[in-house]
Amino acid sequence: MKKLNTKSLVILGVLTAFVIIFSTTPIGSIPIGPLVITLNIIPIALAAIALGPVGGVTIGAMFGLFSFLQAAGIIQGTGFAHTLFSISPLATFVQCVVPRVLDGLLVGLIHNAVAKFNKETACFVTGFFSAFLNTLFFMTSLVLLYGNTEYLQGLIDGRNIFAFVIAFVGVNAVTEMVSSTVISGAVGVALQKARLIDNQPVQAS
Repeated sequence: MKKLNTKSLVILGVLTAFVIIFSTTPIGSIPIGPLVITLNIIPIALAAIALGPVGGVTIGAMFGLFSFLQAAGIIQGTGFAHTLFSISPLATFVQCVVPRVLDGLLVGLIHNAVAKFNKETACFVTGFFSAFLNTLFFMTSLVLLYGNTEYLQGLIDGRNIFAFVIAFVGVNAVTEMVSSTVISGAVGVALQKARLIDNQPVQAS
């Protein structure tokens, strides 16, 4: 383990800039139905690849914060997020931030574990799990925090909860997982070959 150094901080700064761009411009989100396909899972994956759990948690927290700002209407977001915020700002903050922090933590740990066997494969695995866990945690928190509300009950419309989840995020989740796996994996491998990252996990000083 090594402490955060200047190079690590630069990486976090660059990836934070991508989160801000993706969150405040149409570049980072593709609306499909009530949800959007987000590219912010890719900076989380790259942070985990470059810096391990510390990087994943940091960029995950930034993603969660900007998601909350979108839900609050401070920056442009979706009607779905605005509705959840109107029901409970506190629950919305928890749903926006906690799943993304957990996502970053776990993909950092997953990357470090897989990288012991093959660093290139670890990049693609990290990209996949960044999208998969983001969807899993988002939908779990949605059901736990809003499952009994009139709004979500109307969306569920009497269906089995698993059928609702599949119908609600099916195409979005698959698209996110494919794009995150390919882009994060390719970029991660390229950065490794260019020796711009050294795949050594860091710890906060």
